[in-house]
Amino acid sequence: MSTTILDNVSMAPDFPAVGLDDLVAEADLQTRIDRKYLLPAGETRQLLDAFPAGSRVLEIDARRTFGYESTYFDSADLRCYLDAARRRKRRFKVRTRHYTDTGLCRLEVKTRDGRGHTVKTATAYAAEDCGRLTGPAQDQVARATGGRQSLATSLVTQYRRTTVVLPGFAARVTLDTGIAFSLPGGPRVTLDDWTIVETKAGHAASAVDRLLWQQGHRPIKVSKYGTGLALLRPDLPANKWHRTIRTITGSSR
Repeated sequence: MSTTILDNVSMAPDFPAVGLDDLVAEADLQTRIDRKYLLPAGETRQLLDAFPAGSRVLEIDARRTFGYESTYFDSADLRCYLDAARRRKRRFKVRTRHYTDTGLCRLEVKTRDGRGHTVKTATAYAAEDCGRLTGPAQDQVARATGGRQSLATSLVTQYRRTTVVLPGFAARVTLDTGIAFSLPGGPRVTLDDWTIVETKAGHAASAVDRLLWQQGHRPIKVSKYGTGLALLRPDLPANKWHRTIRTITGSSR
């Protein structure tokens, strides 16, 4: 990833800081609608410069960008991926998330029932086990998904994230750069030319959503697991991520 592009985001340059405790206490208490956008990396600086006055950037221990590494687990026949690609109502996703700057890790299990309700559980996890599912973790997954699953590492994602809170905690915006996807022991692909922007706002669109719309960007389906695996495994059905894959690669797939 270009150092210049990373610096443009990581500075979030002149914004005052907001601490994690304030972010959790205020922003996380609101019902939110998430919208994701694929932004050409060269436009990231321009977008940040247009953020409304009073925006603040998450800062922890003098850091304003934070490294993430997620390891996803799936069955041999990629049930989790295919259920999501085919929009099946009942599905689940399992991953570990490693916060590389702090060394902390957690296990996350997300399930969706037949009525479309989503339940996500996240528990602390030993950093040395982030790349695998231990016996207790497998038990936890079995309890959450309703049965014992035979899961192995299917994809690893890496990126840097900057979080900006809009005035009055009206919305939160994350900007992910330096995005890379890799298969276990296999190929790797990077999205050097793209920033994934995600807005988390109430039912009304945020000021940043409106900025993006004015610049010609529209919300797009971007699942890091689905998109990453589809890019690395063109033999798989991309289905719900067709538009995303076309945008990234310029292909007609």
